[in-house]
Amino acid sequence: MTSWITSLALLASLWGASALAENPIVVGAVVSTTGAQAAAAEGYRRALLLWEEEVNAAGGLLGRRVEVRLRDDRSQAVRARSEYEKLIEEKADVLIGPYGSAATMMGAAVAERARRVMVNGGGPARTVHKRSPQYLFQSVIPYASYGAGALELAKAAGIERLFILGREDPRSRDMAEATAELARAQGFPAVETVSYSGGSEDFELQVKLARAAGAQAWVAFGEVREAADMVRTFRRLDYAPQLFFARAAAEPAFVELLGQDAEFSLGAMEYDARLATPGNAAFAKAYAARWSEPAGLSAAQGYATATVLAAAVREAGSLDPQKLRAALTKLEVGTVLGPYRIDPANGSQAGMSAAVAQILRGRPAVVWPRSLETTNALLPYPQWGERSLLK
Repeated sequence: MTSWITSLALLASLWGASALAENPIVVGAVVSTTGAQAAAAEGYRRALLLWEEEVNAAGGLLGRRVEVRLRDDRSQAVRARSEYEKLIEEKADVLIGPYGSAATMMGAAVAERARRVMVNGGGPARTVHKRSPQYLFQSVIPYASYGAGALELAKAAGIERLFILGREDPRSRDMAEATAELARAQGFPAVETVSYSGGSEDFELQVKLARAAGAQAWVAFGEVREAADMVRTFRRLDYAPQLFFARAAAEPAFVELLGQDAEFSLGAMEYDARLATPGNAAFAKAYAARWSEPAGLSAAQGYATATVLAAAVREAGSLDPQKLRAALTKLEVGTVLGPYRIDPANGSQAGMSAAVAQILRGRPAVVWPRSLETTNALLPYPQWGERSLLK
């Protein structure tokens, strides 16, 4: 009799372990699949699904299959709140943030209230982490870091006087203000800041201000057409600062708009399939094979976020929110966007920065950081009378 009871207990134990193994880990995320944001967020969604396939093919997490459960906020940031509430009601084990800073703030409020971990892969704005959330961990390149490379290059070139421009939109303003704060903290003796309206075509006034300030570096945050118009204004006024950086100058359209006048410009390279970041070559290849299109920035953001989440779960050995919080706070792991490392005070990203590329012979070449550079930066930015036609 005792042997029979023992056998039943063993079978029950095995059945329970098998049932647990078959019960998936639910990763909940809200991603716009309809509305104005849908096209921009599509890469994010596809990268999460690609990661789900890959992690399950490799045995899942904690011996369990992973299920990425997606809900649509219809491109309305306020709807992210109710959609994350539904995911929590559905017993999602961990959360991935939505695509967009406004939606992330809405979703993060739900996660904080429920004390559920959320990895923020789509909210780069500083305001997202301003109130020092306890359960939100940023895994995306923050807007605050977009000028870091330009400042390092300026300092290495002995430049002391900066002229920082920000387009009058939330993203550009965030980048410009953070860059100015960082420059002052790093001890640059002179930092002038100005804003300009979106769609500006002539930057003669700003050139006059830069000249009057004796600026040696022009650091601008705005759109690609405006960056091209800055260069056109430079040439017309025969103006050439020692360093010219425009956030959008590494985009293909910049060279298309300017031709050879684009040469020697510096720009931010947020993501490129050729960047030598950890796992990037394999990710770019797998993404293109799975979705029949190249991976872009939003796809890299989604994949980096899933990479961080998986590493934290493995490190914690558990889905317990407190253990996951501890793991995410201490975790340092390479991603396709660069190294994940957070500020423990507020969960904001401290390891990732946009790379800096310089247009050389019509193509962007990475010149910062040293771990990713493919060539050295050519400074100073040449005077217009010193340039020769490319052959």
